[in-house]
Amino acid sequence: MIEVALMVEGQMGLNWTRWQRIAELAEDLGFSGLYRSDHFTNPESPDRDSLELWVSLTWLASHTRRLEFGPLVTPLSFRHPAHTARMAAAVDDLSGGRLTLGVGAGWQEREHRAFGFDLLDVPERFDRFEEGLQAIIRLLRSDEPVSLQGQYYPLKQAILLPRPARPGGPPVLVGGNGRKRTLPLAARYADEWNAVFLPASEVAELNGYLDELLDENDRSPHDVCRSMMTGCVFGRDAKEVEEKARQRSQGRYSVQELRQRGLVIGTAGEIVEQLMQLSETGLQRVMLQWLDLDDVHSLEAMAERVLPQLQS
Repeated sequence: MIEVALMVEGQMGLNWTRWQRIAELAEDLGFSGLYRSDHFTNPESPDRDSLELWVSLTWLASHTRRLEFGPLVTPLSFRHPAHTARMAAAVDDLSGGRLTLGVGAGWQEREHRAFGFDLLDVPERFDRFEEGLQAIIRLLRSDEPVSLQGQYYPLKQAILLPRPARPGGPPVLVGGNGRKRTLPLAARYADEWNAVFLPASEVAELNGYLDELLDENDRSPHDVCRSMMTGCVFGRDAKEVEEKARQRSQGRYSVQELRQRGLVIGTAGEIVEQLMQLSETGLQRVMLQWLDLDDVHSLEAMAERVLPQLQS
């Protein structure tokens, strides 16, 4: 059966009080994992709290017992792959092997401009991302010093010590829906592919395409876990669902239209039905984006009404 995890947007008001509360809830309520974005700022002003990713994951590693966790995703546009690999190996060891290292090319122009990072145009950005992926994977998996004649991240006899306790280090996740660059990169390098905001029919289509790409790279379909991060709107009844859908979309989309855009939305029974449809596409894990970090009661109600139905 499909695993159900939570995902929070770290740039949308996350601070220590909220992070610690939602981590404790996620563990106590039975969610399989807790994931979060990695951003310096929210996309548009006014600025909100944005808790630093790797510091927050270090706390999570030592203050939870079973939750799987990780970034969705940490951009290589403002984090050097050597730093990322070192932090990921250390945090994974601290947690006893519960981290998934989600990495991305970067996309948010506002934070790059504000803090002086070069985002690059899209083709160069993905070239840099691929080189960074190579560096991370080789550093995590090689017991010998690594050299890489790269344009963006040259390495010369570099090695991570101590070596990761988990052989090969934490699994590497590549997220995104792009057929031209993202899925081919996932097929070559990733241990997990994470789709973003897709209805079941499109997940199934991209899953099949990824299988073809894996075969071209002499890899098995079983070599890559399949997951998806998508929006979540839960209501105790139809009226509450409709009101939350209106607020979420600022009145632009109906409940059905949001479902067609890939969101998991509805009452407990409707959410269970959607999750089962996603499971039939081959997805093994879904990360439900929980935007209202202070709505503890709805989160508890969703867990109590949805998770037992998926475990029976």
